[in-house]
Amino acid sequence: MNMKFKPPLKMHRRDWLQRIQKLGIFTLGAWISPAFVFAKKEDADEVIQKITGNARIQEGRVTLTIPPLVENGNLVVLKVSVDSPMTANDYVKAIHVIAEGNPSPNIFTAYLTPRSGTANITTRVRLADSQVVWAIAQMSNGSYWKGSAETLVTLSACTEMV
Repeated sequence: MNMKFKPPLKMHRRDWLQRIQKLGIFTLGAWISPAFVFAKKEDADEVIQKITGNARIQEGRVTLTIPPLVENGNLVVLKVSVDSPMTANDYVKAIHVIAEGNPSPNIFTAYLTPRSGTANITTRVRLADSQVVWAIAQMSNGSYWKGSAETLVTLSACTEMV
């Protein structure tokens, strides 16, 4: 048997620095991955819980219209309408729009009064990814109603770091 002992390979300082650099880039890539940047369903549920204070949320009365397929998440037309007479005794106090895939789930809140006339809102929002969007209407009698819509976003927006 002709076995020669080979000393361990020497690693130069430059090799160590390159390995550390690759590890740093890998770690940074994992840190800023969409799983960490975008909100999750649990985050959206937490926002909804804060808005409603654990009150029961009923289905209906709220219609959320959003395109089912969106090319660019930077400019998405969103329409919310709530079936309400908008009288002094029965009106919509607020409409909250929540998106589970955005960095900040609470997209916006619109406050209304009986003088608003109707409970219809049309606006443009940014969506970070394909997701479900909810609209929650807070009524003057303290009840909450919700509606939702799902959209597929091909080019994401809202890629801010948290």
